[in-house]
Amino acid sequence: MTGTIALFPLAALLLVGCAVPEARLRSGLIRAGLPRPLSACMAERMVDRLSLKQLMRIADLPNAQGAESVDRFLHRVRALGDAEILGVTSSSAALCATGLAG
Repeated sequence: MTGTIALFPLAALLLVGCAVPEARLRSGLIRAGLPRPLSACMAERMVDRLSLKQLMRIADLPNAQGAESVDRFLHRVRALGDAEILGVTSSSAALCATGLAG
């Protein structure tokens, strides 16, 4: 029983570790000018498909001046020069925008 109780804090830390990158990415997408619902959907998909370093690069994109179109956002992502980031971001944007993400 003591071993099970000792594992609880470790499990909680692992869950928090997953939540932080997703929350940071979601905030970064919102700051980049994407709508909140789209940003939340995209972040949920992308956090499982990209490395922490890649997620940080997207989250750190400069703020947009107001709402930004998905096309304009993807143009800025393309400028990062990482084909994997672009592929995951564009597929996530398409699936989330059409409601096919699940």
